[in-house]
Amino acid sequence: MIRGLAPTESTRSEAVLSRLQLLVTRKLDGLLQGDYAGLLPGPGTEAGESREYTAGDDVRRMDWPVTARTTVPHVRRTVADRELETWIALDLSASLDFGTARWLKRDLAVAAVAAVGHLTVRGGNRLGAVVGTGDSVQRIPARPGRKEAQGMLRHVAKLPSAPGRSSLGDLIDLLNKPPRRRGVAVVISDFMSDPATWSRAVKKLSVRHDVLAIEIVDPRELELPDVGVLAVVDPETGAVHEVQTSDPKLRRRYAEGAAAQRAAISAALRGAGAAHLRLRTDSDWLLDMVRFVAAQRHARTRGTTR
Repeated sequence: MIRGLAPTESTRSEAVLSRLQLLVTRKLDGLLQGDYAGLLPGPGTEAGESREYTAGDDVRRMDWPVTARTTVPHVRRTVADRELETWIALDLSASLDFGTARWLKRDLAVAAVAAVGHLTVRGGNRLGAVVGTGDSVQRIPARPGRKEAQGMLRHVAKLPSAPGRSSLGDLIDLLNKPPRRRGVAVVISDFMSDPATWSRAVKKLSVRHDVLAIEIVDPRELELPDVGVLAVVDPETGAVHEVQTSDPKLRRRYAEGAAAQRAAISAALRGAGAAHLRLRTDSDWLLDMVRFVAAQRHARTRGTTR
């Protein structure tokens, strides 16, 4: 198991970033043995072999000659481009400056950036990002190479926290401006805002790109502990609320509301055509990432993309 980093400013220091890079490299390379598997299978553009059509396949990939010859609908697989461009929309709103387990949500979001970079920058692939911190947005140009990816990670990790919440929908829309050739888009956020404010942007993005949504979750956002009166601070507004956690009915309503919220997020992402990976601050997030990539590899061998 990987030990989490203490939720202090030191977690974003050069020493900790170096340790994070080492953990990502050893864990991912150690568990993802064999041929290199990308973060998402990706449709690519180079023609490959044909296979029988299954429900949900893109009809634009129909292999009409094989279909006519066999009288059974076939689609043509495509081989992913060797040089892809991956863009990350990273939401570092104040709600991510929270954590009750092994990681702050913000630190786990930065760790996810490290893992995405490790999985995507091989072979000359380019990696860029748009980062939202409160009311401001920064764009980091896409560049190839592991050294550039590490530089981007250091820059992102050192960004100061700011009050307020970034508009996740507007942040995601920036990945479509300017229009780019087909590639991979990764959205990293806690998705705490109303899905109606960002689901359309994700759907628009998935029309052209393969989209992965990485949801960052802390266990206290799913259920409350029985610890008596608990002072809760809204990191985005600074408002303080006192909650009587010894009330079992309140804890039950909280858990039910949290479950409904997470279900709505999952449904919105699924409906928008995005792959969905949930990382928790109290779990072995790298193992969760490895399992996700392995599932994507399995899906690719079966001819599917989700």
